[in-house]
Amino acid sequence: MIVDKDSIWQGRNDSEEMPFAYRWHHRALAQVDAKKVDPQSRLGLLGFCCDVGVQRNQGRPGAASGPIFFRDQMRNVPCHDDSTYLIDYGNVTADTGDLENSQIELANAVSDALGDVKRLLVVGGGHETAYGSFMGLRAYLGEEARIGIINLDAHFDLRKIGPAGPSSGTPFYQIHDLVGADNFHYFCLGVAEESNVASLFRRAEEWGVQYMTDHDIEQASPDKIKAALTQFAKPLDALYLTLDLDVLPHYQMPGVSAPAVRGVTLQTIEMIIDQVRDIQKNCKFGLPLVEITELNPSFDPQGVSARTAAVLANRMLKD
Repeated sequence: MIVDKDSIWQGRNDSEEMPFAYRWHHRALAQVDAKKVDPQSRLGLLGFCCDVGVQRNQGRPGAASGPIFFRDQMRNVPCHDDSTYLIDYGNVTADTGDLENSQIELANAVSDALGDVKRLLVVGGGHETAYGSFMGLRAYLGEEARIGIINLDAHFDLRKIGPAGPSSGTPFYQIHDLVGADNFHYFCLGVAEESNVASLFRRAEEWGVQYMTDHDIEQASPDKIKAALTQFAKPLDALYLTLDLDVLPHYQMPGVSAPAVRGVTLQTIEMIIDQVRDIQKNCKFGLPLVEITELNPSFDPQGVSARTAAVLANRMLKD
């Protein structure tokens, strides 16, 4: 998709406060203009308009509109780094009946974009987005790269593929099949016991998945969480941070398919994002890919969820 930058990235102008009043709409560029700026100043944005996986997982549809509503909120978020540009690569739109080929299309778009930017933000879409994103990152870094997945999520998303095919509940099961047991590095933070059947906890244990439940996180000190993340990242070449918005409490994130009864608070999620950004500096390839999924504007009439997603994305894109 070719982005009409002039129609999408418009917003508030505080001319009396310039030159220190930039918002993301001031820093956004269409893909065709990417080469005009220094590679180290380029961040990327790519949408995946898809909720096929959510529907296959018996969830509430609507996340296909997530990237559109996300941009509408992101454009007016202040950008405090006037050396940074956001390259908008548009959206990959999933065919209703062909999730698998849409994920391949997403993977190709991710791999291509990673060659242009220092960090790429993918916005879904349901969490089926993650399989396409990971395939693209793996294609870019090489099959031997040790990629650590850090998933902030109420769900493991380790379900077996059912009769309907891959879904928003299967991406990390699929990634395990893709890379093999020896190169599967997965840490899930925010898991809710009431949102995952016992077989998923058993699978996580069998596959050596590291995880912290929502209870664990809220009771742990920041230092304990960071120590666990640091140990996880130590042998890895790159980190991939994926955030399923349903990890947040329902009162902070109503606009998702499955709002969390308890969740992990926004303040704590922000802290973990900051920790990941710090830890990634010790990895060979750092943190090239970050992701936000499950934004469902159908259940977000006030735009609060989209605004929160934009604020979290702003944090994920910082050095």
